[in-house]
Amino acid sequence: MSQRYDAIVIGAGHNGLIAAAYLAKAGLKVCVVERRHVIGGCSVTETLWGKYKVSTAAYVCGLLHQKIVKDLQLHQHGLEILRRDPSSLTPLPDGGHLLLGSDEKFNWEQIAKFSKRDAEAFLRYEEAMDKLSSFIEPLLVSVPPKFPNWSLSDLPKLLPISLSFLRLPIPERELLSKLFTASAWDVLSDWFESEPLKITLATDGVIGTALPPTAPTTALVLFHHVMGSITGKRGVWGYVRGGMGMLCEAIANVAKKHGATILTNAEVKQILVRNDAVAGVALADGTEIESNKVLSNADPKRTFLQLLPQGVLPDEFVRKIQRIKMTAASFKVNIVADGLPKFRDEGRGTGDEEFFLRGTIHLCPSLEFLEQAYADFVRGEPSQKPMVEMCIPTVLDKTLTPDGKHIISLFVQYAPYEPVDGWKKWKDEFIKRILAVVDEFAPNFSSQIVHLQALSPKDLETEFALTGGNIFHGDITPDQMFVFRPIIGWAQYKTPLRGLYLCGAGSHPGGGVIGAAGHNAAMVALKDRK
Repeated sequence: MSQRYDAIVIGAGHNGLIAAAYLAKAGLKVCVVERRHVIGGCSVTETLWGKYKVSTAAYVCGLLHQKIVKDLQLHQHGLEILRRDPSSLTPLPDGGHLLLGSDEKFNWEQIAKFSKRDAEAFLRYEEAMDKLSSFIEPLLVSVPPKFPNWSLSDLPKLLPISLSFLRLPIPERELLSKLFTASAWDVLSDWFESEPLKITLATDGVIGTALPPTAPTTALVLFHHVMGSITGKRGVWGYVRGGMGMLCEAIANVAKKHGATILTNAEVKQILVRNDAVAGVALADGTEIESNKVLSNADPKRTFLQLLPQGVLPDEFVRKIQRIKMTAASFKVNIVADGLPKFRDEGRGTGDEEFFLRGTIHLCPSLEFLEQAYADFVRGEPSQKPMVEMCIPTVLDKTLTPDGKHIISLFVQYAPYEPVDGWKKWKDEFIKRILAVVDEFAPNFSSQIVHLQALSPKDLETEFALTGGNIFHGDITPDQMFVFRPIIGWAQYKTPLRGLYLCGAGSHPGGGVIGAAGHNAAMVALKDRK
């Protein structure tokens, strides 16, 4: 016998759960169906090797929108953010390092080791980025205006955006224009001269992309990653106590408090369609769940090309969905280690070593290093010396391991989706290359490894349903953002099929643990109910 709900949400990732929480809070009878055995999507904590709590995919929290945290009262439902300050460490080949955090004086002293001019400029750079973030943040939790088919009725939405832009000082307007078009390296070079500072900041311009930092549009990715202020300070991200999955547990607690049902091991085989409208979902086990509203947290290609019957969408819409760029370059390694890495740095002294390891550790000392890693990728091979970003959540969160060992996360680039001769040939070799880079900066670290899990782009696709292994549900480029996301003409979360909405990162405002797509889609679905 089929069950009936007011709304069904496909996928219990953070966006899907946020959509469900808002819908349930508004009084709808909601069912969330999740294909895996655990909720969270990419924001998940999994117990590996019997006892270690690991954030297997997403690993830090910085972009989660404050409106959502406040609306859903997430801190009262189990969410605790552990502030990572200092926020980043860049070890250098000569044994030196660059540390950055929230304290202006501390940052000045750190940067001045390389350039006093840059130390002065860094404060101005952060102030400019803060002004632009304050301009953009309200747009994240609003439905994009119609484009190109806008009309006079859209003016109430367009006018406030235009007026807010005009209130920006002219230098910030110029910077915003560059952030949408230029390369991360060019933007940073306008401000700074020292390579250690520029390469530290530039890595945010290539995370999750298949581009080098000198490529146009990577400045947009850089800006995308600096907007969040979940810890109270932009650029200073946090760990979720208990792992990233505890964020989704908190959201799920809100949804369930308001009556939502959450099913795991419930893979959607097909979205049901009757009379040119959605009618529910059919699960892989044959169960049918009925509803005239379905919100999909799956990526656009999976939603429209795999979960729907053929012929129910306009041909031109399907062609545009097929052309969405979903390139992959990311590889994830999760490690349990006997101890902390010891970086070569004679100037660090014998103080609190864990202080230096709270934030992201950038194992990418120069532009030449990063461009060579990208050049290998272009040839269809994993990088000989990949960019590695290391995080050690157990420095701040002792609840993750019962025996004092450390959880270490390595986010790595560049890894092709389909390397020459396939991942069966390359996976073990690439792991060796990754660990060689770590050992180069922290000698003998690899000898401390007790357990290791490695996820190639193919594995990310298989485990987390990320088409092409793309962690953002679609490339973050100007032609695939805001009014163009997922495709031009369909940026308002609705789809050509009545009752079907897109609520995941493939819609505005894009990838990362922001939550705004789930919020916005729920608002649209609720408005349609009236």
